[in-house]
Amino acid sequence: MPLSDYDFPFPEELVASVPAEPRDSARLLVLDRAGAALRHAHFRDLPSLLKPGDCLVLNETKVLPCRLLGKKSTGGKAELLLVRELEPGFWTALATGLKAGMRLSFPGGAEAQVEGLNEDGEYLCRFDRADLSAYLAEHGHAPLPPYILKRKRLPDAADRERYQTVYASAAGSIAAPTAGLHFTARLLDELRGRGVGLAKVTLHVGRGTFRPVTVDDASRHPMLPEHFHMAEAQAQLVARALREGGRVVAVGTTSTRALETLARQPGGFGPGQGWTSLYICPGHEFRVVGGLITNFHLPKSTPLFLAAALAGRERLLAAYREAFRERYRLYSYGDAMLVL
Repeated sequence: MPLSDYDFPFPEELVASVPAEPRDSARLLVLDRAGAALRHAHFRDLPSLLKPGDCLVLNETKVLPCRLLGKKSTGGKAELLLVRELEPGFWTALATGLKAGMRLSFPGGAEAQVEGLNEDGEYLCRFDRADLSAYLAEHGHAPLPPYILKRKRLPDAADRERYQTVYASAAGSIAAPTAGLHFTARLLDELRGRGVGLAKVTLHVGRGTFRPVTVDDASRHPMLPEHFHMAEAQAQLVARALREGGRVVAVGTTSTRALETLARQPGGFGPGQGWTSLYICPGHEFRVVGGLITNFHLPKSTPLFLAAALAGRERLLAAYREAFRERYRLYSYGDAMLVL
């Protein structure tokens, strides 16, 4: 799978630096895999685009305020994106310009010592407290994507609420499952009223979701593991939809990866938890997912490959060209696509 097949001009001026308000006013491009023409809608139209008996699967992970701004012991600025907690108070982090032995200080009195780099290029940082949750709640920042931080604006207090789905409940992600950002409580009620099932799954978004692909043959990209969980009652909602002929529509690529991982258990689809490195790209055999809600992603990215696996490369790229012509807003805070 040549990586170059998924490269195309990406109109930077369409990248959204702030979300649509209200959430469900975002635009929605509808791609019918059966071949019907592309349709333009809004996210609030979603109930009319689904059928009673369909089941939406929402990733209820909650984004950690895991970006920390502090100072190095040498006096320079230090900016950490915490990635994984290896043991109480001992984290891996993305940063630049750190060295082993360097001490870091943060607002509110927290400190950390840099202990080196791991094989994935993440810094190992040991904090002066075992439990960072209370500290992050008070002093952490929303981990907005770098393109917003570097080229658009700084995160503000509103991002802590807005870079979070309205149904987020299980803390653990370092980035938002962005396809879910468009839902409102009222829209969820409308979907229930129409007879659309709403199942919950958790996949904590880690580096695996957004790590760049660097190999020329994109099918050989190694996916970093991310933790997932689906309770029995939620899996039953999905199983019932499948049994009764409904479509299982994953909200986002993270929900898709969790569902397809659960479908590959020895006994078939069911509840479960663990770590998944499932990499979905063209050629993947979908066993559960029959539809997808997703945002517009960067060229040569793993979420783009996953969407192409379901929609087909040519159809997906044609939809992207249409979205660019129609000035859809792109990327994390941008508009959405529904693939059915």
